[in-house]
Amino acid sequence: MTYQQTLDYLYANLPMFQRVGAVAFKKDLTNTIELCRILGDPHQKFKSIHVAGTNGKGSTSHMLASVLQSAGYKTGLYTSPHLKSFTERIKINGEEVAEQFVIDFVERIKPHIEIIKPSFFEITVAMAFDYFANQGVEMAVIETGLGGRLDSTNVITPEVSVITNIGYDHMDLLGDTLDKIAFEKAGIIKRSIPVVISETQPGIEKLFNNIAEERKAKIFFADQEISCRKISSGQIECACGNELLTLDLPLRGSYQLKNLPGVLQALNVLVGRGFRINQDHIKHGLENVILQTGLKGRWQQLSNSPNTICDTGHNLDGVQAVLEQIRTYTFSRLYIIWGMVKDKDRSKILALLPTDAYYFFCQANIPRALDAQTLQHEAKNFDLAGEVVPDVNEALAKARLQATPNDFIFIGGSTFVVAELNEL
Repeated sequence: MTYQQTLDYLYANLPMFQRVGAVAFKKDLTNTIELCRILGDPHQKFKSIHVAGTNGKGSTSHMLASVLQSAGYKTGLYTSPHLKSFTERIKINGEEVAEQFVIDFVERIKPHIEIIKPSFFEITVAMAFDYFANQGVEMAVIETGLGGRLDSTNVITPEVSVITNIGYDHMDLLGDTLDKIAFEKAGIIKRSIPVVISETQPGIEKLFNNIAEERKAKIFFADQEISCRKISSGQIECACGNELLTLDLPLRGSYQLKNLPGVLQALNVLVGRGFRINQDHIKHGLENVILQTGLKGRWQQLSNSPNTICDTGHNLDGVQAVLEQIRTYTFSRLYIIWGMVKDKDRSKILALLPTDAYYFFCQANIPRALDAQTLQHEAKNFDLAGEVVPDVNEALAKARLQATPNDFIFIGGSTFVVAELNEL
């Protein structure tokens, strides 16, 4: 098979959550355990960090990987979903997995795929583990796909577990209260393995403490130990005890201030476990995170005059953070290019959106995407005015024709809308 035929085989034969939603979610680890057994348990052949959370886990994973690279470790990074190409999901020192490895892996595992019938995600997790073991990585940063307790990645025993923000997302699968969602994320807490909670959230702190105590895992609430604040447009100052770290972070989203304490605390834990990571490595890794890992779509500026920004934030907390940041800018008129998926609680998100913006309603080219006409119709109930332009790139071209240099264009609402931007 060619690379494209290999991908077509995976997409056609394996249920993929990003495309079809809940039917692709497997609520146990049986398939992953079996796939790993067939491959010789590759997940036991490298050290790892496990990252879960509703928002911030992608940025956190990339920042940790970048610092480890800067410290000289051969570092694997597994994240999902991909934005542009499948190989983005699996990287070593910022280099995407070779297409030939993907072809060879699928050929090798194909007879077992026919019997086990795994999901798309289960196969990509097994592929990542196999690649990292095969290439001899010294440390891998593994991001969960959905939840934690029953997520396919939850077969590893990491050096440290990191749980970022907990918010309302995938409630049909993870539960309809923060407690239930937090319980699922806390499933990555392993016996006697330290866990870092990036952000102390009232109501769920006790749950994390109880689970950590039960599993004899040392727990750190990072924001109680480390504080980060913006000191200028790009500069961030982080304080941990008497130590000060000043960073020129290329990730400009204000929400990174919530992620950074978790990253820094996790690195402190690694140092305590014998990893050679110093302040210079941390500064270099964080300041070069985009360059070293290829992270995309996090408050990413596409152009100036008019200022054009995209962001993958797509749930209540993510959208709230994005809107707060938009409000820090000065502009004449706001244009928002917006698309969503069918299985989100849309009314709560639409209620947040500014009524003084002009909207271009679009839809991603996936089965899960909400029809742009339906979105426009629902948006009218919240006094959001605009037009339907299904293709995000056409919508952006139209917005630029209408906008003046002093205006602001924002593209978001769904990871998959942002992924289809040609300029990303």
